[in-house]
Amino acid sequence: MTVQVNTMNVLLAGESWHEIIMYVKARDVTTSGSYTEAGEYLIAALEAAGADVTYQPAHVAYESFPRTAAALSEFDLVILSDIGSQSLQLTPAVAAGNTDGDRLRALAEYVEAGGALGMIGGYMSFAGENGQAGYGRTVIDDVLPVAISNHDDRIERPAGVTPTNQAIDGLPDRWPDVLGYNRVTAAEDGTVLATVDDDPLLVVGEYGSGRAFAFTTDCAEHWAPQSFLEWEHLPELWDWILSNMNGQS
Repeated sequence: MTVQVNTMNVLLAGESWHEIIMYVKARDVTTSGSYTEAGEYLIAALEAAGADVTYQPAHVAYESFPRTAAALSEFDLVILSDIGSQSLQLTPAVAAGNTDGDRLRALAEYVEAGGALGMIGGYMSFAGENGQAGYGRTVIDDVLPVAISNHDDRIERPAGVTPTNQAIDGLPDRWPDVLGYNRVTAAEDGTVLATVDDDPLLVVGEYGSGRAFAFTTDCAEHWAPQSFLEWEHLPELWDWILSNMNGQS
């Protein structure tokens, strides 16, 4: 399978976090912090397939994610990865008690008009940790080709579990192990292309005039170990996904 050139403008939102650690030593308390961005493997794979990627880390998306379908139409594909629904719906204006555009409804309108949306798994994707990602309670549940639960949907597989290719020509039948995923149910009109432990791993579908995909494991550690992130066929997989979102597969 040869990687094709998919001339697509892609907006990737999420895949970053701040970490604050508190050290308590009797009456003495100190803190330290760190910041991590984890989209490099995904961005590299998308760019290898010819995409032009605009990356908004989670805190940037909170402030600057497009508020209207018209603004989103600058992009051919929007990917949400490990960013919860509140970070997109509760804008700074809403948090201050003012009205603002509903960015998830704008996403739905954008896809319905011919755009494309994808979601990648993680602790703040789909339902997420303790259900906090919350997409099952939003219009995105209708847009994506899967049904999202309202409870914790994380499946941890620390010993590893092997994804199985169901329908993508040119890719191996078995893929490198992953260490976890979000458990979703494929929609009736969704097409399951890969599974993991008999659950959907990659599902594609249509919404209005547009397309959508759900990829239920992560694009970074810990669910995606190095063997998956450095898999020689990973750029080909994302090339296939881009082609499908572009209506070419």
